[in-house]
Amino acid sequence: MTFIHKPARWLVMLSFALVSCTMTENHPSKITTPNPDLENTPSAPSVESQKLAKYYGGLQDNLLAGDLLRRDGGGLDTPYTASNLEKNFKQLAFYDEYARGKGFQRSSGKAGRLRRWTSPIRLTTEFGASVGHDKRMKTNAMVTEYTIRLAKITGHDISISKRRPNFHVFFMGEDDRAQLISRVKEIIPNINQESIAIFEKLPKSIHCLVFAFSDRERRFEYTKAIALIRSEHPNLMQKSCIHEELAQGLGLANDSPHARPSIFNDDDEFATLTRQDELFLKMLYHPKLQPGMTIETAAPIVLKLAEALVQEH
Repeated sequence: MTFIHKPARWLVMLSFALVSCTMTENHPSKITTPNPDLENTPSAPSVESQKLAKYYGGLQDNLLAGDLLRRDGGGLDTPYTASNLEKNFKQLAFYDEYARGKGFQRSSGKAGRLRRWTSPIRLTTEFGASVGHDKRMKTNAMVTEYTIRLAKITGHDISISKRRPNFHVFFMGEDDRAQLISRVKEIIPNINQESIAIFEKLPKSIHCLVFAFSDRERRFEYTKAIALIRSEHPNLMQKSCIHEELAQGLGLANDSPHARPSIFNDDDEFATLTRQDELFLKMLYHPKLQPGMTIETAAPIVLKLAEALVQEH
């Protein structure tokens, strides 16, 4: 991922060690549909918000004109082998794009340890005051459908719930900046200033992002996450952000130019989760792989899993 070479739907996965974070209770895995504020009537968007909406609309049109933002999951033109799957997974799951807790500072490039959720994920959506009722309803339907899909793929307990949520997905725009920062501070009271600064001065090249947090005692197990998806996005770019951010928030913290077909690639070829991406997630949550594993320890397991999954599919 880069912020300077091309206009694209850049996303960022930032991981942090949280000093204290309470694990969520083991609620049933029932899927519930969020209930948005039915009386929400947003005021007219500011000039800056209108400019962003026009910019993102034009960007989506340009990407589609270039046959990008595919939604077919990959086909005969995007083959991959077990070796490809193995190498791509290790790049996505064991490496970081950014240094932990240091904003957009690039990582050292060294392999880290496997990170993922072990507790149930209770996901909720929150909307800025600028987002109207109709868009809230459509967005919630999209998020609910995708959450069900992620739970099925990973086998992990993932559901939508407003009862003690630990994965917050914000749909907010330029006019909701104060509301966003206030909510982030409420959810993560001890979040550092470097992280808050990202929300305060978010460049338009950053379309959406996700922060994942872990306990100091269990620093390789995620316990909370916050995702931001700009409300100025047109429909397909919003859907693309939902697909990548929620998947990255599960533990695939990196991007790779070699991953194809994949949404974990800055080339914008695919807008939605691909068949190979589903296999990445299956591998990440396979019981033979555990949080805290080094890449050396996991390598032979990853290879066997990749070979088996490619044969199955």
